[in-house]
Amino acid sequence: MKKLTIAVAILVMVCVGASSVAAMSHGAAGPKIFWTASGLFGPLPISVLLPSYPKDQDHDIMIPINMWIIDHPMGLIVFDTGNNVAISDGNCTSHWNEGFCGLLQPSQTRADVIDKILEKVGFSVGDVKIVITSHSHLDHIGNIEMFPDAIHVIQKKELYQAWWPEKFQRGGAHVVADYDDARDFTYFELDGDYDLFGDGSVVIISTPGHTLGHQSVKVRMADTGTVILTQDAVWVKENLEGHPAGLNYSILDYTNSVNRIKMIRDIENAQVWMGHSMEQYEAMGEKWYQ
Repeated sequence: MKKLTIAVAILVMVCVGASSVAAMSHGAAGPKIFWTASGLFGPLPISVLLPSYPKDQDHDIMIPINMWIIDHPMGLIVFDTGNNVAISDGNCTSHWNEGFCGLLQPSQTRADVIDKILEKVGFSVGDVKIVITSHSHLDHIGNIEMFPDAIHVIQKKELYQAWWPEKFQRGGAHVVADYDDARDFTYFELDGDYDLFGDGSVVIISTPGHTLGHQSVKVRMADTGTVILTQDAVWVKENLEGHPAGLNYSILDYTNSVNRIKMIRDIENAQVWMGHSMEQYEAMGEKWYQ
């Protein structure tokens, strides 16, 4: 009888352990995402963003500069750091050239900057373990210098493009002053996809085209399910409908990346959270998802 009791106890322990592992594998203690933005750009004609958009349907739009705070059991992540703090509160020309200020018309307050957003949701820049940068354009890499102690995850090709942009890209979307004091940071230089924690919960997806080494992030959450944080691989829903973005390093790579995102969406039943969709941001921004 005693042996039977011990055997039953062991069986119960095994079953409980298996249940716990199963629960963990389904993300019971998985990541949460806070959807926020580094202010807005606009108004600007949609045809400026999407040159193939029908001219008789042209209209002005506003776009958010989406950023993401990912609270993961293995460490706090920031995905993109937005516009540089220097352009806040109408001071654009102190940091960007006048042409970009006039075109984009950024409306960023000091409260929209990533350090203040972190404080709003109960964290500080010192709490951030990992900064993932989608690409090195001014509205995505703008504040990486606020995170000297983090591990910076970026495609190696993108990092080199940031430091040595081709002549035709200098003085525009690449603002070297955003990251010129960050050369000695700790960079995890990728060459393609990478499962950040080895459990499928946060996966870097290589999506080149908009820039040489653009990357997106796929996150698997317990309640919300799988989401793809596209950043500039997909600006707005019209990109998914056949109107490519107007600023690309390679239109071929860009198209392949859009198609890849659509395949992941369809196969994994994933949501696509776009980099600059005002419609999505107004409906879903400034909230936690888990």
